[in-house]
Amino acid sequence: MKISEILSVLEEMAPLTYAEDFDNVGLLVGNSESETTGILVCHDALENVIEEAIAKKCNLIVCFHPILFSGLKKFTGKNYVERAVIKAIKNDIAIYAVHTALDNHKEGVNKIFCDALGLINSKILVPKQNFIQKLVTYTLSENAEQLRNALFDAGAGKIGNYEDCSFNSQGIGTYMGNENSNPQMGERFEFVETQEIKIEVTFEKHMQSKILKALFSNHVYEEIAYEIYDLQNAHQNIGLGMIGELEKPMNEKDFLHFVKEKMQCGSIRHSAFLGKSIQRVAVLGGSGSFAIKNAIQVNADVFLTADLKYHQFYEAENQLLLADIGHFESERFTKNYIVDFLKKKIPNFAIIFSEENTNPVKYL
Repeated sequence: MKISEILSVLEEMAPLTYAEDFDNVGLLVGNSESETTGILVCHDALENVIEEAIAKKCNLIVCFHPILFSGLKKFTGKNYVERAVIKAIKNDIAIYAVHTALDNHKEGVNKIFCDALGLINSKILVPKQNFIQKLVTYTLSENAEQLRNALFDAGAGKIGNYEDCSFNSQGIGTYMGNENSNPQMGERFEFVETQEIKIEVTFEKHMQSKILKALFSNHVYEEIAYEIYDLQNAHQNIGLGMIGELEKPMNEKDFLHFVKEKMQCGSIRHSAFLGKSIQRVAVLGGSGSFAIKNAIQVNADVFLTADLKYHQFYEAENQLLLADIGHFESERFTKNYIVDFLKKKIPNFAIIFSEENTNPVKYL
């Protein structure tokens, strides 16, 4: 298989359009037209991981964190990033990163986090904004069903747990064609007044080209009137973090010991105990201090995340327990998910779980 074929599977798992604007995801190093000899899945594509890939004859590394995050102007091998990239290029090894594309997926990092803790009724904590668009178009009543179904097939009309959603209204359309026109109804230079159906559907913005292709291929008019709007609605199935529930409440101390065991934490830093039971649990893998207020707003009893600074523990405001379980620890099962997904989609292919522990934080 070519690397490009693997990339299509990876984008199915974590669409790159789901990634945050600040992020650097996708193919970072390598030629997508190369034949794939094997896939090594890791958390961080460090130099020792590149060496592992060489030893195991894998020329594609799929990592969670992007080794290239900020722009580089020189490759001199002076730091761990440059050394890893230089070694990958020298050995024709491609590197692909998923990061926030998988963070924002409803089955991604934070669902994995929830599942590791046995949480039920999980849903997105911080739904993604500015990701939904609406198409409005107009057609003859006899064309409406065909056009609407084509838009649905292209991915439009999905709202939460519902599919094939649209709004349709009747009205009167008017037009008059010039000498170069070829009207569906009426003649050139004739003022036409006809009954039309207005169709409105929503879709995720990365699907716009596919939606427009379906529109143009299935509309009967020579000139198609349509409008596309950016909506302010939050996308309830895409976003960062999750809120879920324990099947049975636990006291605060027992709960943190439970988390330490399940997530294999070296230690847990936390805010003051409030003397209340824990049942509603908010999680956000990686650096999640920005979502403390979101966790409070959804009445979480505890918020589990990482990379909290001293003053951010005050933001718990005695309304919830705030716990920093470690960055690597909060994402530790992500590469297991990636391996399992790839093995299901590409059976009988060399997909290898990296044995290198790339957590830079150590504990006494």
